[in-house]
Amino acid sequence: MIRRIFPYPVLSVGFFATWLLFNQSVTPGQLILATFFGVTSPWLLVRLDAPPFRMRRPLMILRVLWTFAKDIAQSNLRVAKTIIASPHPPPSGFVRIVLEMRSPYGLAALACIVTGAPGTAWISYDPVDNVVVLHILDLMAEDDWAASIKTRYEKPLMEIFE
Repeated sequence: MIRRIFPYPVLSVGFFATWLLFNQSVTPGQLILATFFGVTSPWLLVRLDAPPFRMRRPLMILRVLWTFAKDIAQSNLRVAKTIIASPHPPPSGFVRIVLEMRSPYGLAALACIVTGAPGTAWISYDPVDNVVVLHILDLMAEDDWAASIKTRYEKPLMEIFE
């Protein structure tokens, strides 16, 4: 019965709380709006018909997060050095990487990781050919970038989600 009204109850609570936090108010009007969004927003996800979520090696997430944290720190320093110290703009460009991973959850995690690191951006993904296009601020060697993404992130994410 409760699942009919709240298909994703944890998400409903999350939407409710997020609305109140963003508005920094607990007035009756904001409580009504938070309740409205908490009840209706998860229904939008029901229409997506996402495949069932399955995590094989949850502890591997810690390794991915540690790698990501190190990469963010290094990338911040590299981008700052490039912007401040370099008299000429770095050679930026696009890299096409053929992925093996097919899990939509793994691909979403990879997109967040790549875009979260300064100097890189996820530009497009072709699901037919399973190719992702990334923009790299300081593109030195395309093959190095592809190998780095595949070994540092794709392989562990495949262990987690596939």
